[in-house]
Amino acid sequence: MAVVPLVQGMEFPGLSFDLGPGEIVAGSLVCAGAALLPDLDHKSATVTKTYGKVTETLGGMLGFLFGGHRMGTHSFFFAILVGVLVQLLALWSELAVQIFVFLLIGIALQGLGFGLDKNRVASGIINAMVTGGITLALFTAGVNYSWLGLAVAFGVVLHFFGDMITKMGVPIFWPFYKKRFGQDKGFVTDGPVEQKLVTPLLTIGVIVGTVYLFDWPSLLPEY
Repeated sequence: MAVVPLVQGMEFPGLSFDLGPGEIVAGSLVCAGAALLPDLDHKSATVTKTYGKVTETLGGMLGFLFGGHRMGTHSFFFAILVGVLVQLLALWSELAVQIFVFLLIGIALQGLGFGLDKNRVASGIINAMVTGGITLALFTAGVNYSWLGLAVAFGVVLHFFGDMITKMGVPIFWPFYKKRFGQDKGFVTDGPVEQKLVTPLLTIGVIVGTVYLFDWPSLLPEY
């Protein structure tokens, strides 16, 4: 949401940033879902558990291929790789795009804690219904997903830049340089700093962003 004013109206070969309300909502949710993808390398991560055996199997494969938790999946190499693959997907099939958007929105909602902690089946059903409704609404609104690969890559980059301010750090230049940037210099993941400072500030940022980006008088129905 923060970069929308910076890219609005820009055009590149095969890529246009004519971002209306639908594109902003879709981009925010896609980016949020993609921002959880690097943690597929961890067997207990939210994203790994989101779609059961499917994401667990994918997570196991990525963990093996990229060297374990907070290794290759937390690098520019992974961000570029995923972004390019998704952009090719967008060029290949509109149906594939809708399915991928559905999956990423579901991951985003799961990451935000949307569901029932004590009933995974009910949580999965609720998540799928809400995600399906959002995806269908965006499709009906005619959202243009020409920017999909870029949004996914950006979400991945946001993830490991966020991890750089935690104590574990990340090897952003893997596999060429495996030094962990930010290691032992930040705060503990899910600790008091994140819970009491970072999360409230980001929440306020999202609220301010929606007020600034959307023309609410024209979007809300008139009675």
